[in-house]
Amino acid sequence: MERIIDERVVLGISACNMGAPIRYNQKGWDRLSNLGREQGDFIWHPVCPEVMAGLGVPRDTIKIVGGNGNDVWEGNARVRSSSARDVTEELKEASLQTLDLLKKVNAVGYVYMEGSPTCGVERTTLKGRSAGKPPGVFGALLIKEGFFLIPALDLESPIKWWDWRRRLHAFVWVKKQEIRNKQDLYNFWYTVKFLCQELAPKAAKQIGKDLANLPKGFDANIAENIKNEVTTILRKPSTLPRIKQRLWKSYVYYKQKFNEEIDLIKRPETDRGMTRIAQELILLEREAFEKGTFFSSAPILYRDKQRIAKMLQKKKH
Repeated sequence: MERIIDERVVLGISACNMGAPIRYNQKGWDRLSNLGREQGDFIWHPVCPEVMAGLGVPRDTIKIVGGNGNDVWEGNARVRSSSARDVTEELKEASLQTLDLLKKVNAVGYVYMEGSPTCGVERTTLKGRSAGKPPGVFGALLIKEGFFLIPALDLESPIKWWDWRRRLHAFVWVKKQEIRNKQDLYNFWYTVKFLCQELAPKAAKQIGKDLANLPKGFDANIAENIKNEVTTILRKPSTLPRIKQRLWKSYVYYKQKFNEEIDLIKRPETDRGMTRIAQELILLEREAFEKGTFFSSAPILYRDKQRIAKMLQKKKH
């Protein structure tokens, strides 16, 4: 049961992706509807630094001039509107206020609008293939503060969202772990190592070597460094081939342990759509939870306290 999160994770989200028509062109998208009932597994806080900066709806587009969001905070770049108005200070103040709000509600992650000069992380423009000057002004703050960052468009893909969601829950679990001795450290690594091996094979192999060569006694600094390495690994998406390979390995383990098969789950080389693969993952996730076994593809699961109580009651009978 130590691999279960029973409290809903708090996430910030760019308000234009939660249905608010507050983009510069007065548009918005209800991307959470793609999650169905699962959106209720999280607490959402929609925010918009541009609106908080008083830029209004609709408004002129803005862009970073002279660098990226980091340069803006260092005073080496400015933010200007399409009408040549300098909005740097307004946007900086609003970004700090928004960050403060997210911290007050204990948000651990943020669903951002890629392509925005404010919230963008890897792109700050929606025009063509240009990346613009990432990260954006608010995006730079989120990166610096260590938020778990999710691009909003990935909420529209069942398999990409599943990947983000499982890594987010692992990220939250890792952050909360108190490692007091070597055995705690070994147990910690066993819980997340299969996921880390999928996401970053070389980095995971190095962590394994470091653990094998630990000095005598317990060094809290080494444990903290390993935790930090794991959180870094968990931020990066997996690939479809790796997800399918790990799913199959998890399924083989399940079959051997319970001597039963699940017809829906197919071999990695079997051709099928991403929605179907997401269904297989969620099914095995559910089966593993109900049987109280380890699911290496998603080692940390969220289940509300009521569902956990029902499972425990079922086991008693």
